[in-house]
Amino acid sequence: MYAVLLNVRIFLSLIKFYIMNPILKNIFAVLIAIVVGSAVNMGLVQLGHKIFPVEGLDPNDMEALAAIMPTLDAKYFIFPFLAHAIGTLVAAFIAAKLSVTHKFKFGLGLGFFFLLGGIMASLMIPAPTWFVILDLVVAYIPMALLGTKLAMK
Repeated sequence: MYAVLLNVRIFLSLIKFYIMNPILKNIFAVLIAIVVGSAVNMGLVQLGHKIFPVEGLDPNDMEALAAIMPTLDAKYFIFPFLAHAIGTLVAAFIAAKLSVTHKFKFGLGLGFFFLLGGIMASLMIPAPTWFVILDLVVAYIPMALLGTKLAMK
């Protein structure tokens, strides 16, 4: 009897999700996209610190990181760029895939959301000018467009 009741409850919760207000579904889609895209971003940044460690630098110390960033070689900027690009791509893909309406707008909106984060990071953590320009121009809006297009296929 308990198993039948449990199955009925699961079935009812699925029905509630499917008949849930589209606005709520879109809100959940955006929230899930932000969380997963940010997790991908942070995971790739941490992986970059493991693959290309900077001698004597604690990657969690923002002041030390800001002091050493302008002196680093280009190889140290590969993973931050990949983190920003792939994190934005994944977030836009998820937002466009999970949203019920306005898929293109939500995917592109996530690109602008992550671009805003990139602008804030470039103001807080000094980096070479070439990296800031490349990152802000290529890693956010183009990747959001690509992720959105892939999700809408």
